[in-house]
Amino acid sequence: MARLLSIFAFFVFLLHHVASKSTGELAVEQKQQQLEGGEEEEFTEELLFRPLPDRKVLTHFHFQSKVPRTDSYGHHHRLFPKAVYQLVHKYRIKEMELSFTQGRWNYESWGGFDPIASSNAKPPGVELWAVFDVPEDQVDASWKNLTHTLSGLFCASINFLESSTTYSAPDWSFRSLSGNLRYGSLPREAVCTENLTPWLKLLPCRDKAGISSLMDRPSIYRGFYHSQRLRLTSGEFEPVASGHGIILDQTLTIVLQPDALETSAAFSSSRKLQPSWSMSSLFGRTVEGKCALAKSSNVYVQLEGSLVHNMKDIWNDNEGYGGEGLPYEGFGSNPNFGFSVSPDTMMKEVNSFHKEGSSILYGFSIKDYHGSKPFDLGFRWKLPVSWSCVKAPLRASRFLMGSGNEKGAIALSLQSTEWSESLLKADNNEEGCKLRVDVFQVVPWYIKVYYHTAKIFVDGISQSLVDVVEKMRVSPSEDKVSPGVMETILSLPCDMKSASLTLEFDKGFLHIDEYPPDANQGFDIPSAIISFPDFQTCLEYTHDNTSISSPMVSKMKEKRKILSYTEVLLVPLTTPDFSMPYNVITITCTVFALYFGSLLNALRRRAGEEERLLKSKDKNTNKLRLLLSKFSAKLRGKAWEPPSTVTQSSSSSSPKLISSKVIMKIVLIAAIGFGWQYYNG
Repeated sequence: MARLLSIFAFFVFLLHHVASKSTGELAVEQKQQQLEGGEEEEFTEELLFRPLPDRKVLTHFHFQSKVPRTDSYGHHHRLFPKAVYQLVHKYRIKEMELSFTQGRWNYESWGGFDPIASSNAKPPGVELWAVFDVPEDQVDASWKNLTHTLSGLFCASINFLESSTTYSAPDWSFRSLSGNLRYGSLPREAVCTENLTPWLKLLPCRDKAGISSLMDRPSIYRGFYHSQRLRLTSGEFEPVASGHGIILDQTLTIVLQPDALETSAAFSSSRKLQPSWSMSSLFGRTVEGKCALAKSSNVYVQLEGSLVHNMKDIWNDNEGYGGEGLPYEGFGSNPNFGFSVSPDTMMKEVNSFHKEGSSILYGFSIKDYHGSKPFDLGFRWKLPVSWSCVKAPLRASRFLMGSGNEKGAIALSLQSTEWSESLLKADNNEEGCKLRVDVFQVVPWYIKVYYHTAKIFVDGISQSLVDVVEKMRVSPSEDKVSPGVMETILSLPCDMKSASLTLEFDKGFLHIDEYPPDANQGFDIPSAIISFPDFQTCLEYTHDNTSISSPMVSKMKEKRKILSYTEVLLVPLTTPDFSMPYNVITITCTVFALYFGSLLNALRRRAGEEERLLKSKDKNTNKLRLLLSKFSAKLRGKAWEPPSTVTQSSSSSSPKLISSKVIMKIVLIAAIGFGWQYYNG
């Protein structure tokens, strides 16, 4: 027995040695492939602060996770989230974007021409679009499965987008990729911490370390605007030469209001001093070092070109101001502002489209900070300053016209901004100068839009559609099957002040089961998407004439179209009186309860027991009568005689009386039931 045990132990040791050797060789081989090809997983975390003209602060978190192609790296990952990797391969996703937004981006005060406004300004609620690498007849099935998966992954009602009445297939106005693209939005979807927690679980360090530890829930959700976005690009299904693996970008954009400080009495100007802020004052937390798995962890502060230009003018006007010098080499010796931490780098924008000046980007590295030395960046204003953000070429808004619950009209208004003339590529004096505007609009099926009623007004003057509409694609809605889609390219004069597009519609009727619980609030029409194909936005920064190897700065450098989202329209529809069914059900149940209760009571009552009860009652009454008759005879002084005849007559007449009452009740109840049936029939 001992010999057998020793042989068994030897074989177990041998198998364990072979397995460990093969595993080690496999790991070494995989490491060699990564070193030879230069491909490995990467994770970076970055945070951007930008002062806004309306005394608010824009905070933009950016996390990027990269993984090489599967055929060169393998299926097992160290940093990249497994759920996203499985999502890409199961549904063969080439590109996808999902956003959860609360609030509306203020294009007038926060800008609309910079990359952050064009990429991270999203409509309220949930927006989802995806491009699939599947045959065209399988796109809808992949979309429905994707919505269900994302709904469970992010704890949201994204599965409502599976219905064909809620999503559309844009052709050319939204993205250049057509055919396998699907787009859907849920304007009324509420955004809360249940959506943010799964989003944070995709990060290697979650919210326990690094920049993500700043994400305090009350601080985030008390802001004026916040939008969490997940952008996914995959090259897994492309040829090996052009494939780049999977890149996951997670961004969180928040607009916060810092605590205002009192304006110093040393300034005679009527302008208010911008509120100073710090990371601890905005979020109530500090950064205790970088995420251990992050390749780089940086914080940036961006000053716009118009702000830099105005600060130069203020410094020139206040040369005698005895302010203390800044503790770093930066924007000259301008005492307009100061940092609590000296910046590591200062980058200036090159090839700026702004006519007044170039923006500046200050960089801070947090790799040397730890728990005993936390990183708490503070920004302090020293002089009051005012500026304005660069706006989109046109200000887009949308509203409803008409009254009543039968007909109405949708109006899209486009107004020029003060930046239109400086941003136009063509010369305004040249005849035939045109400004192209792409309009993408999805309307639910119960809003029956008549596209032949489209009217266009330029500066209040009606224009022919042939002169203004360069291209149009219309997909009319089908009841309870698909929404209405309109894609239009408008060619407007460069020197115009305003333009409007109107479409008439009729309001449909829904089945009672199709109304939401809060039907009296109204029904939402998703935001329209306005883009300007002739204009592209990008910000390129350099440091010592060398490019910056930062994923967020690289995203700013990419040229992309300017996008603007209009308001979400709230349309009141004809709704039934939902209290009437309740009242009818209540009255009907009450009548039937009385009817059947009385009928059963009359049919199941026993006559013998009633007679016995009546006789017992008669005996008690007879005794009382005897006592009263004896008492009255004594008072009158006459002989007492027992009332035998009266007792017999009363006892003999009582059963007849009771039986007649029962019969009358039955007849009355039967008459009520017959009348009710006749009335309903």
